[in-house]
Amino acid sequence: MNRGELDAFLKGDTGLDAPPRDSPVSWLGASGWKDLLALCEMNDGFEQLRKDFEKNKEAWKAWYDLEAPETVELPDGHQEKLTPLQRLCVMRCFRPDRVYNAVKTYVMGAIGEKYVQPPVLDYGRIFAQSTERSPMVFILSPGADPQGDIQLLCDEKGMMSKFRFIALGQGQGPKAEELIDQGTRSGHWVLLQNCHLLVSWLKMLEKKMELMKAPHKDFRLWMTTEPTERFPMGILQKSLKVVTEPPDGLKLNMRATFAKIDQSVLDACPHDAFRACLFTLAFLHAVVQERRKYGKIGWNVAYDFNESDFVISRKLVSLYLTKSYEDDDEFLPWGSLKYLIGDAMYGGRVSDNMDRRVLVTYLSEYMGDFLFDTCQKFYFSQAGFAYDLPEPGPLENYQKHIERLPLTNSPAVFGLHPNAEIGFYSNATKNMWVNLISLQPRSVDSGGGLSRDDIIAGTAKDIEGKVPIESLDIGSYDLMVVRSKLFERNGVNTPTPAQVVLLQELERWNLLVIKMAVTLADLQRAFRGEIGMSDDLDALGGSLFNGFIPQMWKRLMPNTQKPLGSWMSHFLDRYTQYDLWIAHGEPKVIWLSGLHIPESYLTALVQTTCRALNWPLDKATSSTKVTEYTESAMPPAKLEHGTYIKGLYLEGAGWDAEKMCLKRQEPKVLVVPLPILEMIPSGGAVKLHGVFVTPVYVTQDRRNAMGVGLVFEANLATDEHTSLWVLQGVALSLNTDA
Repeated sequence: MNRGELDAFLKGDTGLDAPPRDSPVSWLGASGWKDLLALCEMNDGFEQLRKDFEKNKEAWKAWYDLEAPETVELPDGHQEKLTPLQRLCVMRCFRPDRVYNAVKTYVMGAIGEKYVQPPVLDYGRIFAQSTERSPMVFILSPGADPQGDIQLLCDEKGMMSKFRFIALGQGQGPKAEELIDQGTRSGHWVLLQNCHLLVSWLKMLEKKMELMKAPHKDFRLWMTTEPTERFPMGILQKSLKVVTEPPDGLKLNMRATFAKIDQSVLDACPHDAFRACLFTLAFLHAVVQERRKYGKIGWNVAYDFNESDFVISRKLVSLYLTKSYEDDDEFLPWGSLKYLIGDAMYGGRVSDNMDRRVLVTYLSEYMGDFLFDTCQKFYFSQAGFAYDLPEPGPLENYQKHIERLPLTNSPAVFGLHPNAEIGFYSNATKNMWVNLISLQPRSVDSGGGLSRDDIIAGTAKDIEGKVPIESLDIGSYDLMVVRSKLFERNGVNTPTPAQVVLLQELERWNLLVIKMAVTLADLQRAFRGEIGMSDDLDALGGSLFNGFIPQMWKRLMPNTQKPLGSWMSHFLDRYTQYDLWIAHGEPKVIWLSGLHIPESYLTALVQTTCRALNWPLDKATSSTKVTEYTESAMPPAKLEHGTYIKGLYLEGAGWDAEKMCLKRQEPKVLVVPLPILEMIPSGGAVKLHGVFVTPVYVTQDRRNAMGVGLVFEANLATDEHTSLWVLQGVALSLNTDA
């Protein structure tokens, strides 16, 4: 395997400079074109491919537009001219979203199909390989819960009377220790759930297992944990590791749900509507789990919806419908059911307001009297298949209906745009690249004649030359000098709220550039042997070699998902904006992505307006409107109150420049730039109609479980019902990951 080609496949072009010329076609992005030009320098075969591509754009466009181009030969006869690894490099340039599947084909051709097919989980086989001294550790993926299957095995082996389990958490360590002591003496099966929540106690368990003497031959220790780096190595080395995953696909998920339902469950509620509601609940349960695989456009936080949510919701539906039947109510208690399911049971896990909005929308779309409308038949979705309700009847009716469902589903079934599939595969590919890069050996040449150290030293010197720094004591800006300039412009020794934000931004900027300058200089000195190579400098070198932003810099900069090359352009654009702000005053069009804390600037705008118009600060809000301007020079002047905002990217929808409203995405176009946004502070709440309240995030990673990442909410005009955009995961971001 050619090392240079492998590096090109895993990392692309890690150079800091933009490509020497633009892509000849609009549909091939800048990063893909840059990667292709880098390949051309490695091999004459790639150079010929580039020439053929520029001559025969229509054929390459037809190949590019295929749903699965990895299954079709490359145009112009390059399928035979290139090796399998070289074809993967080409796929990276043109269709990175299909690389994940292309790699599967590569592996199957190289070493066999069994290496890409997940094995069937057989609990009996797992038990047969276990001993009283080797615990079984189940590494969970979201939605997987092996407890039910372990209990079934326990019943099969006649051990139910000796089965003990406990969910670990604060204060549960001593109780778990007591169960293990009893188990080793009496031959119990002990299940410790959620071990990742009590990692500190696991170190004690590790010592206990090492000192364990003659445990009962029937003793078995089962453990479940989410992936965590802090899990004790001693336990992992002795254990049988099992990775569990929930059923993949709507059909398999619903089949698994109805496999645990018997006729007595259907007969438990006498109300005619119960069976339809039960099937609807099972469909909802599958949808909220399947939506998670589409990443941040599905849910901001990957919630652990599992079987217990469905079971308790099912019992609540049965309880309320039984009461409605006994009271002979004319109307079903939809409001209570939606609240209990959407806000209490499933909603109890949801911590993000935008995710809660998605869940509530699903319940509004799935639950109501329209389920039983005889004039207009209800469909959950008609995307590629008619997902409807089965005819009322015994349990077999519902199971047969599920078996008729297709094995694979379009994202449109979950309310998402078909483009979400591209996003899913793109994210899977990026994760695969990151993991493969981390597995690469360190002591290799790049394949181009330069050693790893030479490449790192060259990159460090290149970046160091781009860092705008006056001195290591000051950074880029002397804040005393800047403050004097601002006061001179104001005519008073008091900064405006926006100038306070600028000074805070410059202070953070100085910390970043000083850190960059110092660490880059130290890294080059370490390569020359003048100082020792510390762990931090070694990590810095590894990041520069792989084209990643070093962690020691990330702590001092705004959040970003960009690779190193793209980020350097972003870094220099930030410097330009600060320079212009200092020299000419507050910009008429602000680039929020160029600020470390963009929320502080928006707050300063409201404060300035409230001072000027004597508004109470606690009542002030802001409203937004998309303008027709697409360039910073187009607005005639700075707004008297408020600002223009540029550099926003729309994900999950497109923008209709003629109608000035949201439109559905174009195929294969995941993100589009939004025209300049106008933000105007107002003295109180403003009621707007025909708009979709759109969250604006710092990056496409959106908001995390701690609530970090949301900047503000924008109002985007729409002529469609807002539920369409809610389920399609529409959002704005200040940065893309390219």
